[in-house]
Amino acid sequence: MKDSENNLSEIEIQNQKIIDNKELNLYEALIPVIILMAMLAYNIFFADGELLGEYSNQFILLMGGVIASVVGFSNKVSLKIMIIEIWENLKSVFVPIMILFLVGALAGTWLVSGIIPAMVYYGLQVLSPGIFLPASVVIAAIISVATGSSWTTSATVGIALVGIGTALGIPTGMIAGAVISGAYFGDKMSPLSDTTNLAPAMAGTDLFTHIRYMALTTVPTITITIIVFSIISLTIDTSGTADISGLLNTIKSTFNITPYLFIVPLAVIGLIVTKTKPLIALGIGVLLAAVFAFIFQPEILSSLATSNFRAIVNAVFVDTEIVTDNVKLNELFSAGGMKGMLWTIFLICCAMVFGGTMDAIGALAKITKELLKLATSIFGLFFSTVVSCIGLNAIASDQYLAIVIPGKMFKKAFEDRGLAPENLSRTLEDSGTVTSALIPWNTCGAYQSGVLGVPVADYAVYAVFNWLSPITTLVFAAFKIKIRQLATNKFKVEKPTVGW
Repeated sequence: MKDSENNLSEIEIQNQKIIDNKELNLYEALIPVIILMAMLAYNIFFADGELLGEYSNQFILLMGGVIASVVGFSNKVSLKIMIIEIWENLKSVFVPIMILFLVGALAGTWLVSGIIPAMVYYGLQVLSPGIFLPASVVIAAIISVATGSSWTTSATVGIALVGIGTALGIPTGMIAGAVISGAYFGDKMSPLSDTTNLAPAMAGTDLFTHIRYMALTTVPTITITIIVFSIISLTIDTSGTADISGLLNTIKSTFNITPYLFIVPLAVIGLIVTKTKPLIALGIGVLLAAVFAFIFQPEILSSLATSNFRAIVNAVFVDTEIVTDNVKLNELFSAGGMKGMLWTIFLICCAMVFGGTMDAIGALAKITKELLKLATSIFGLFFSTVVSCIGLNAIASDQYLAIVIPGKMFKKAFEDRGLAPENLSRTLEDSGTVTSALIPWNTCGAYQSGVLGVPVADYAVYAVFNWLSPITTLVFAAFKIKIRQLATNKFKVEKPTVGW
């Protein structure tokens, strides 16, 4: 979920017309996708992500957009239409980009003010390696349900949990997977979440019917996720327990650690719970952290720059490193400020260029329509919807489009099968919302990776809730479990054996 700040862009994207190009056939629509996936796979698996330098994935996405435009030109799509769609896509991520800049500033100021070190300091004393991973899932889930935002959850408690887990010697991929699993549980179930409101709007049901019906697949999935992380916690070999006292002493001697520092993160979470716009809430978080840095960490500031004010400015905009006598903490106590978010922002912009071009030439509509043809049974309908949502997360690189386009395309098919609209809304969330964080060039995958500092490839397998959710919804469909039908259902043959 991208945050409630995006409500305007959600309304715009919900009402946008899906471009259909009768000149385009399926094979032509797939050409840019196949070439893009091949280049990305080669870059990741054979070139170690350095095929075209540090910004390889960004260049590859732009090349994919060029290929899509060539296909469009050959099928009578004008350059003007492509530019308009690309611009609309770029406009839709303006607020997320601003949020990313603020998250970078937040990370820098929360470091120099001692907020992150305080979280690590107290967290090390409470969260032992044996319970850390399942506890991280639960903590992230609670914050995300309260705020309605997986993005805010990752930018606040997520960063702290990665810091604590790293100090305990737990692999960062596992920590990020646990945080993202919990964050996206809240993203799906919170009535404050934008995607939780968007999905029922697209399917034609109401918010709370959608949430109650979605709980049938979501609760078992999060339960399995917590069990999996509990088992992992029993098997991992951590090096943190032996030297926790040394870490605590180093943190205490470097920073002025006090519970008063928690006022800032609690204030930010409180602002978001009370529906303050994320840009305002995060901006206040940066300003409060700067004030607390002057009050509680003057020695840190004076060691970083010629003046305390200059140290704060550097923390907001550029790299900041606080050196201690512990190598593990040196890596932890560093932040990139707004500058550190540029790689992620460039990736999002390039993904929007590719997704906008694919939409403009009619490729997204063509691919989705072909998937709809595979829906010859109720299970086939659910399967086609899931594949469509996941595919659009990869192709369009945008979570909203992965909900909106299948929602529009499959709505009538669900009605024709005698299925209640909450079946569609649940499937859109089970497959569209959560899988966005598993794709590196999707806006959500790029965001989570950038904020937590963990590559998607490292956390994807551990984001159990995210990849298990679409599987759960397909299992329910295959065995006709809790498949609600319309009151006037004519399809008695495929009536579910277990009603809801």
